[in-house]
Amino acid sequence: MNRYPVWKYVVIVIALLVGAVYTLPNFFGEAPAVQVSSGKATVKVDATTQTRVELALKEASIAYDNLTMDGASVKVRFDNTDVQLKARDTIQKALVPDANDPSYVVALNLLSRSPRWLTALHSAPMYLGLDLRGGVHFMLQVDMQAALSKRAETLAGDLRIALREKNVRHNGISRNNQSIEVRFRDAQTLQAAKAILQDQFAELQAVDVAEGVEYKLTASIKPEAARKIQEQALKQNITTLHNRINELGVSEPVIQQQGLDRIVVQLPGIQDVARAKDLIGRTATLELRLVDDSTDGRAAENNTASVPFGSERFLERDGRIVIVKKQVILAGDSLTDAQPGFDSQSQQPKVDLTVDAKGGRIMRDVSRENLKKRMAIVLFEKGKGEVLTAPVIQGELGNRFQISGSMSVAEANDLALLLRAGSLAAPMEIIEERTIGPSLGAENIAKGFHSVTAGFLVIVVFMCLYYMLFGMFSSVALAVNLLLLVAVLSMLQATLTLPGIAAMALTLGMAIDSNVLINERVREELRSGAAPQAAINAGYDRAWSTILDSNITTLIAGIALLAFGSGPVRGFAVVHCIGILTSMFSAVFFSRGLVNLWYGRQKKLKGVSIGTVWRPAEQTANTVAKGS
Repeated sequence: MNRYPVWKYVVIVIALLVGAVYTLPNFFGEAPAVQVSSGKATVKVDATTQTRVELALKEASIAYDNLTMDGASVKVRFDNTDVQLKARDTIQKALVPDANDPSYVVALNLLSRSPRWLTALHSAPMYLGLDLRGGVHFMLQVDMQAALSKRAETLAGDLRIALREKNVRHNGISRNNQSIEVRFRDAQTLQAAKAILQDQFAELQAVDVAEGVEYKLTASIKPEAARKIQEQALKQNITTLHNRINELGVSEPVIQQQGLDRIVVQLPGIQDVARAKDLIGRTATLELRLVDDSTDGRAAENNTASVPFGSERFLERDGRIVIVKKQVILAGDSLTDAQPGFDSQSQQPKVDLTVDAKGGRIMRDVSRENLKKRMAIVLFEKGKGEVLTAPVIQGELGNRFQISGSMSVAEANDLALLLRAGSLAAPMEIIEERTIGPSLGAENIAKGFHSVTAGFLVIVVFMCLYYMLFGMFSSVALAVNLLLLVAVLSMLQATLTLPGIAAMALTLGMAIDSNVLINERVREELRSGAAPQAAINAGYDRAWSTILDSNITTLIAGIALLAFGSGPVRGFAVVHCIGILTSMFSAVFFSRGLVNLWYGRQKKLKGVSIGTVWRPAEQTANTVAKGS
């Protein structure tokens, strides 16, 4: 009646082993480290970079615990923060000789101290939120008016081209904030322009007035189109921030929209605030320009003459000089897509670029007029440009063309990603900056740990005193519940915050409630005169439906918090929902396994240790059923 088959005990043992393995990394803590990542889209961190870091540390006689290549960055772990700071300066000096033009980002970080055998099993600690780990918090204000002005400037250029293609003459086009003003000599030309606006510019609404002998057409962005532009600008800025912050290797950064024009950025574990601010403001833009192939231009490329007027000097990736004209043929704001691929002829990695209609027209005109001349594709980061490639124009180009050259597959993927969302759609300003020190985070962890421990011990004492041996079984099941909860959170790489610790404490109280229901149900069966074995069986079976109903309703509330909440509320909901699921396993399945293991093998069981069993129907002394 009260015996588990072997396979159920196997499931319990496996669950305990898995729980222990994935909970262990949370007890090893974190070590100070230095992380080296790429500072430019065209610079890769590879085995050569790792060797340079290793040699720099060796020459400076700096000991390190571990040096690894982790994805697109090199991470070096040290014993203490003093060595960490010294190593950061040494690596910075070796890899970044020019601080104004950094090719690498050398940042302070924290890494887990977990042993290698746990890491080999992909066992990692939970991520800790800003309130537990320390770090930085930024509130960014997006300049939405600048986004609208930028869009109006683009529309003004498109309108100028459209009027020219339709041979509609005008007396000038100007932009006034987010409005476009066009002047015409006669009403007939005005009507032709209004027809073009209606057919090709759905974003604009226009009004016209007569001013003396002229007619002025004022086009402005429609309110619904303005809202869409602002939403897209905010989304693109968030995507750009994700790309930039990923280079810091921050565990679980929080980048989310707040209100209509603000972005919150939280970087847990960041110690180098200056580097974080530098990367948040980092963007990349693309420009297409013609190469100066004049005699003076070629002489400047060979360093035998100065750069001609109207041209600029840039370097290619291999260090070769390229003299490029200042006039920009096409800018990155005309880019609509960038996808990596392979050249069909050379089978070399490439990036396919797609531009908008205006960009396509410009490319066709320029390529047609400059056949057999070179066109440079210049990538700008932090105001400094680098020529990615300068191919010869072999034929007429259109809306699609490609970048190819000496790049790897990974570089092509990174460049495509950077160009798709590498530039900010609108300027941003840091309006709030807050730093939370690691000491405060450690204090929060200690307080949270003490609160959970205190709650656990009080529950254990009460259960053992009130329910005797059954209370001990319930306490062990509660410990297993906590073990499995931490293990699942670690496996999911969830972020633990102070509200999450509060949810843990709440989960302990809710988890023990299931065992209270079971124990009281067993007592009721004993009061009714049932045999001990029958009482145990009936207690678990009849309490199950009540436990299931109560947990499902609580789980629904947790899912609602998870779906509609954000920030701390969402962190609370994650721990809450997982805690409910683990409590159902531990309180019912695991605790019954313990009871069956203890009492199930006794054929002639006379009593169970479940505390005082009151029998109100009998006017006799209290009966205390004690286990053998």
